[in-house]
Amino acid sequence: MAEFVTVAKVSEVAPGELKHVELNSDTQICLANVDGTIYAIGGECTHSGGPLGEGELDGNIVTCPWHGGTFDVTTGEAEDPPAEDSEPKYEVRIEGDDVQVAIE
Repeated sequence: MAEFVTVAKVSEVAPGELKHVELNSDTQICLANVDGTIYAIGGECTHSGGPLGEGELDGNIVTCPWHGGTFDVTTGEAEDPPAEDSEPKYEVRIEGDDVQVAIE
């Protein structure tokens, strides 16, 4: 069963913004606020490990700051090369002002 972990405050991820979160040495997450809904996908670009939370968000598409691969933050699907593999998508819940993601 998944365990929810607090990763940020809602106020840290304004609409249209991204936040890069390192849970541990093996798990990085990209938080994205799309029209008031916060989504969470893997935070390392599947092409070469770029930090997606430091990229650009346009609607629901994040662009990796290193080589321009794009991902849909609502699904984790890779949209454009050089990214070919999708990102994991994490369940998100809001508890008070805490953003929590489900980690297995």
